[in-house]
Amino acid sequence: MPDYPKDVARLLAEPHSVSLGPGTPNEALRAKLKATSAAILPPCAAGLWLRFDFLDESHSICQTAEGVPDYDFWHAIMHRREPDAFNSKYWWRRVGAHPVLEQLRERAPEVGYAYTTPEEFVDFCEKVRDTGSTDEELANRVQQLEWQLLFDHCLRSDLRCTLRGQE
Repeated sequence: MPDYPKDVARLLAEPHSVSLGPGTPNEALRAKLKATSAAILPPCAAGLWLRFDFLDESHSICQTAEGVPDYDFWHAIMHRREPDAFNSKYWWRRVGAHPVLEQLRERAPEVGYAYTTPEEFVDFCEKVRDTGSTDEELANRVQQLEWQLLFDHCLRSDLRCTLRGQE
């Protein structure tokens, strides 16, 4: 896990429940999210907005660079959470091969899930959402892992860009 910039670390320290659905935006964090999002690359910002259930804000960012895998990945997650399984699967097909998907296949067993494809995970989320079951808790753990892996991947890209700009 990379070291997070202070503003990002402070935001991520804010308690906020994880939801397989749209969740409830934490309006108290809107100003902080807006300021922090302005200081990081858009794919990282899309992830932060999504983390705190601001699906519309995340979606707006994702739409600015359709066809770019990191943006399309966030886009697919956002639609899965709406929930719009059909649209989510469309965006997963657009994502294609992505290093985070391989990381999910490797790491998901750590939280008790055999991750195969994002489309299969969409179906699993559809099946267990709002059931209060242990399978819903499992899907939440996988979704949190997915978020963490993708956010860290995007942040590493952001740090590389920042370092390149300082040369």
